[in-house]
Amino acid sequence: MPQSNMDALIALGSFGGALLTAKLWARINRGELPGGSLWAFYLRMLVGFLLAAAIVFGYRAIFQ
Repeated sequence: MPQSNMDALIALGSFGGALLTAKLWARINRGELPGGSLWAFYLRMLVGFLLAAAIVFGYRAIFQ
């Protein structure tokens, strides 16, 4: 499998992971799931890193 296809799959996986993590973060903020402010901060940081990875790997898949 070409490297650009692998980069595209990683980008899609990172974006999907960011969406799932954001949903989990929203449910914790609404009080539907247990967790404190530190846990919410960790999930916000994780969403940021996953979105950054999706952007970088998507860019690599297109312009490599």
